[in-house]
Amino acid sequence: MKIVTVLGARPQFIKAGPVSREIRKNHEEIIIHTGQHYDANMSDIFFTELNIPKPDYHLNVGSGSHGVQTANMLIQIEEILLKETPDYVLVYGDTNSTLAGSLAASKLHIPIVHVEAGLRSFNKKMPEEVNRILTDHVSSFLFCPSDTSVNNLKEENITKHVYNVGDVMYDAVRYNQDIADKSTILTDIGAASKDYYLITVHRAENTEDRERIENILAAFSQIEGTKVWPIHPRTKNKLLSYGIDLDKIPGLKVIEPIGYLDMLCLEKNAKKILTDSGGVQKEAYFVQTPCVTLRDETEWIETLKDNANVLVGANTEKILEAVQLTCDSDYPPIFGSGNTSEQIVKILSDNQ
Repeated sequence: MKIVTVLGARPQFIKAGPVSREIRKNHEEIIIHTGQHYDANMSDIFFTELNIPKPDYHLNVGSGSHGVQTANMLIQIEEILLKETPDYVLVYGDTNSTLAGSLAASKLHIPIVHVEAGLRSFNKKMPEEVNRILTDHVSSFLFCPSDTSVNNLKEENITKHVYNVGDVMYDAVRYNQDIADKSTILTDIGAASKDYYLITVHRAENTEDRERIENILAAFSQIEGTKVWPIHPRTKNKLLSYGIDLDKIPGLKVIEPIGYLDMLCLEKNAKKILTDSGGVQKEAYFVQTPCVTLRDETEWIETLKDNANVLVGANTEKILEAVQLTCDSDYPPIFGSGNTSEQIVKILSDNQ
């Protein structure tokens, strides 16, 4: 069995770690890195830390509009697929790399494997929502992280080769937790366990809307205590263009993007996490740290029970209220048992 895996962004590198290990036990894998995330702190470090094999192809697409970025990927991926003639093309999640890989494979009649299928925010203004819907509708095998995802696909009349296998990100957390516990990131930044808030903000719906980002920052200014923010390069540049000075926010520690293991350590030891990232929402759940989601909706509705995750949008008052909420520290296991990768590879092998 020969699989071409298409990767391009931080969350996909994390998901690929356990799946690639499982594929390569008995099968062949070719990795295409689109270069959607091209900063070394957003890309290279993840391949090193997670022991993901070096990509066989690096497309170096870089930044650009959705159309330009996706088109450039599509052209190059098609050429590679014609050369490699794989049995499957495997894509993860909902980025432009996901869509480009799935479109290229569908035109060449190569079966598409979508890991993390069935997610829906029901907001088509999000480019990720469009990407995931289109990918699901051309995929041959749809591996869902939860019952909710399976039901979402059923509502769209997608029922063939749909499997609830759990979440590969849970596999990654379980595999890497002990290593992450040895991280020195807390000492490096001068933070103490359970004595800081962890922040991530990068989605266009927040960063491209000045009113929204200013409302979010107004809340950060009023939250007492230490706040740690590994800032995304795009967010940093956007704030600079607005003339916003983060140094004026009391207690805020802005740091450069960090690797997966350091991030996992920060997530586990945070008092609470404030984020607009889907991946960070899940990781917060896995390490049982309360989460405040700076979005108007979430694909991960399972996490909203008992205030484990609270949706607040960009409303200053709602953010401040959510920070004060308490929640049960014993979250039920709703994303599988940590053997998702094995299930995926076995199903694909059995269907050869």
